[in-house]
Amino acid sequence: MQTSHEVARRNPVAVPVAAASPPFLTAYSVAIRRYALLESGQEQQLARRWQETRDRRAADALVTSHLRLAAKLARGYRGYGLPLVDLIAEANLGLVIAASRFEPGHDARFSSYAIWWIKATIHDYILRSWSLVKIGTTAAQKRLFFKLRGEIRKVTGSAMEGLTPDVAELIAARLEVTAREVIEMDARLNGDTSLNARVGDGDSGTELEALLVDGAADAETMLADRDQTEQRSRALRAALDGLGPRERHIFQARRLTECPATLDQLASELSISSERVRQIEIRTFAKVKRAVMNTAHDASHAATRID
Repeated sequence: MQTSHEVARRNPVAVPVAAASPPFLTAYSVAIRRYALLESGQEQQLARRWQETRDRRAADALVTSHLRLAAKLARGYRGYGLPLVDLIAEANLGLVIAASRFEPGHDARFSSYAIWWIKATIHDYILRSWSLVKIGTTAAQKRLFFKLRGEIRKVTGSAMEGLTPDVAELIAARLEVTAREVIEMDARLNGDTSLNARVGDGDSGTELEALLVDGAADAETMLADRDQTEQRSRALRAALDGLGPRERHIFQARRLTECPATLDQLASELSISSERVRQIEIRTFAKVKRAVMNTAHDASHAATRID
């Protein structure tokens, strides 16, 4: 599968570049307002010209008319402490990728389609840039990274409230991770924290160190778990390669994204009924599950023969 950067390089689109200092960012904001917003029919026409004739001017118009959308989404991630100019650049990259892949004729607005790609590129950039220690290695950890502050706000009423063991347990259950992962992620988002810092109030509080007792498996078990995870990933990729384009699109949009698309959204995009989308999703999920299990079974037998 091609990376976002490979797709963007292969389908270049002229996008204004935001400079790093605040005055230039202000000038950039003014500059992108010059590009008029498009009607649905105009988007379809431009997308068709790009898909059929590779007319660069059509792609340019489709992208530049949505630069304001990309900048707005990028500003929503300023809380992660990364340069706004870089966030905007990544958002623009997602916009270019969306323009290169947007298919006309499904009565879907380009902005609805582009939002997914813009957020995906921003998320990837944040996860790559946030820490020298690799984080967000699983879908659950990525969800925890981007949703932890919101979950703390829901439970306590303020993101500034301290994370108590009870709150950590509640959030862990909601996001399908362990309480330890919640506490560790909160520490990373807050920067360096003393292990002697107390979590909780009064006599019920406890030192952070006590909550981070190493319960990890030994090196041999960790290696086996990693091999198993890699094996499952390979099996999933092989299973996806065996799907048709529409099946793969529905499966990825419904099962492999942080914010799954609704049946109605996919029905509108693919010009089929919601019920038909549901049927394809169920059939495809069963097909992928069967393929993954068969691959894992074959690998297990191969390992047994080697032993």
